[in-house]
Amino acid sequence: MKNSQALIPREIIEQKIYFIRGQKVMLDSDLARLYEVATFNLNKAVKRNLDRFPQDFMFQLSAKEFESLRFHFGISKPGRGGRRYPPYAFTEQGVAMLSSVLNSKRAVQVNIEIMRAFVRLREILSTHKDLARKLEELVTLVRRLAA
Repeated sequence: MKNSQALIPREIIEQKIYFIRGQKVMLDSDLARLYEVATFNLNKAVKRNLDRFPQDFMFQLSAKEFESLRFHFGISKPGRGGRRYPPYAFTEQGVAMLSSVLNSKRAVQVNIEIMRAFVRLREILSTHKDLARKLEELVTLVRRLAA
């Protein structure tokens, strides 16, 4: 499937990938929207298959992390139509596992696009690390030559 024919534009997916606890993750509500299912139903499917979601695949945000997200992204407060519980965060492996528990064509197609977005982000981060390392080497060389 070419990018121009992607089910969901890569940019939309990339905007839904957050860094929490030093990991790239996606939140249950964002995934539910992409899969076109209710967040409740997504989480219910996960809870029926908890053995497929160890801690390195999925974790629930702490109250402090949830409050930080609420402040940063404008998530509504409980009692005003918002969530009552902190969201679940899914790592790349957890997202991959979701397609097997949701068991729909759309889940499989959306997961393919999400996996491509994770790979692209990994490539971008790797390029930035390489550039930072090369810049540091250049700075070190310039300092040696100046001394």
